[in-house]
Amino acid sequence: MSLFGCAFADGDRLEVAGAVVRLKIHSRARRVSLRLDRTRREIVATAPSARRLGEAAAFARDRASWIAERLAELPEAAPLHPGLTLEVFGEPVRLEATSGRASWIEAADDQCARICAMGEGEGYARAVILILRKRALAVLGERTAHYAGHLGAPMPKVAIMDAKGRWGSCRPGPRGGPGSIRYSWRLALAPFAVADYVAAHECAHLLELNHGPQFWAHVKALVGDERRHRAWLRAEGARLHAFGR
Repeated sequence: MSLFGCAFADGDRLEVAGAVVRLKIHSRARRVSLRLDRTRREIVATAPSARRLGEAAAFARDRASWIAERLAELPEAAPLHPGLTLEVFGEPVRLEATSGRASWIEAADDQCARICAMGEGEGYARAVILILRKRALAVLGERTAHYAGHLGAPMPKVAIMDAKGRWGSCRPGPRGGPGSIRYSWRLALAPFAVADYVAAHECAHLLELNHGPQFWAHVKALVGDERRHRAWLRAEGARLHAFGR
């Protein structure tokens, strides 16, 4: 049976040229198209309707060379290992091996901060990521309290996630009560000002559930011109998602 005769559904995945191709329906699309999702490290094949998903799949296979070229542009995976130095909220942090419990050691004298963890390979990486998640929760939790206070909103519950498609998400509370905000732990690998912007962005959603003029007015009141931070995330986001892979 040809690809056009196959039954595909929105969200189905197939492999082309070593890449994951995700099929997506977008009712406003005028034609079948392909794009690279740099954060998820996958290709999105978009179709205007469900009946054209087979056409989108066939189009992806016809463009295998294009897909291979786009994959080659992505940052290489960056495993976490002893000896590596990361930038955590803009400050250097060296990864070291230890025989004890994983821990964060603050910078002192002429030494930068350190993350000490035990294990090898994926086990070591998981231990380091756990420490980074705790650091992200502490820093972003403090910035959330700061911006929620400025906006006169109740302090939301803050949690850390590892979503591929977003840096943060906000759910306002019922009847003006405390909401909840979730952040990607990978924001810890961004400059402080960029992560701080994301905190302001999500806190603005406590008041405005859209990206309309009033929402952006709140963001600008908190952090000024946000465009440079958004541009940084677009340019460097794929690199941050390459860590630990």
